[in-house]
Amino acid sequence: MQNWKIPLLIAASWVLSACDSATPQQNMVLEGKTMGTVWRVTLAGVDSARKAALQQAIQQQLDADDQTLSTWKPDSVLSRFNRYQGEAPQPISADMADIVTEALRIGAKTGGAMDITVGPLVNLWGFGPTRQPAHSPTDTQIAAAKALTGLQHLRVIQTVEGQWLQKDLPGLYVDLSTMGEGYATDHLARLMEREGINNYLVSVGGAVLSRGENAQGQGWRVAIQKPTDSENAVQARVNLQGHGISTSGSYRNYYELDGKRISHVIDPATGRPIEHKLVSATVIATTALEADGWDTGLMVLGSEKAKALARQQHLAVYLISKEGDKFVSWMSPQFSAFLIDSK
Repeated sequence: MQNWKIPLLIAASWVLSACDSATPQQNMVLEGKTMGTVWRVTLAGVDSARKAALQQAIQQQLDADDQTLSTWKPDSVLSRFNRYQGEAPQPISADMADIVTEALRIGAKTGGAMDITVGPLVNLWGFGPTRQPAHSPTDTQIAAAKALTGLQHLRVIQTVEGQWLQKDLPGLYVDLSTMGEGYATDHLARLMEREGINNYLVSVGGAVLSRGENAQGQGWRVAIQKPTDSENAVQARVNLQGHGISTSGSYRNYYELDGKRISHVIDPATGRPIEHKLVSATVIATTALEADGWDTGLMVLGSEKAKALARQQHLAVYLISKEGDKFVSWMSPQFSAFLIDSK
């Protein structure tokens, strides 16, 4: 399956990895694939006899999420909404209403830097379900794509009778990939709770959420990887303390075009891939969905604006910027409360 978040031009394991060593006798580990990436669930204190049933339940949940959010699948709920050219409200699930509502909230707080309507620009630059362009898009093409974007054109309607999504711009194309991994990770957490499991570390792609303790009676720890091609180089480690974490990075997911490196992170304001020095933004929040939304917006803003917003919103943020040949890190006071060590 193609990755509906970004095309797998570069191996996209993302920039977070669980750093707890787990033995089969202590922590149960389940893994699989979804949405063009991988999922991983680590459980403590669960009978091994439940492994097969849990594996199936997890995969079914994630397949259902993909069928809702995918822009690669023409029959997904989101694809059908994007094809619709009218302005009448379209029925959606409560979960989809939640993700769009959260996206609109974070989008407003980032001044539009996190924009789920940026799909036409994502597609124009070859990071959606379309081929990469042979050459950089022209100013005219970028302007035309930007005219089809804007959070102000999208509205969630919630009543006692249900939820609907409405657009007042027929060509509006919604891309929820910026928050899809967080959305799916939170779903896995809710599935664990329904199964009566209280000690777990769940992840989809680069979004992670924890509850309780591991089999050694310790809090779940996660490693933030260095912004290099090495997937095992650790930049910092944190104790999640029951929170969600997500990282957006620009250093692995790119392609070369007309002699330039093209990042998959698109700035809605310019209609072009980002070119600033910020290469990684990590956010810890109550939910993986919230963390997944903020990290994208901060990546678009760049180092200085991201720092200012993190201070203003009291966010737990860890930024890595490239200064010459070196990587420089910065963390907010809220993030330092989770930090174990940093290199």
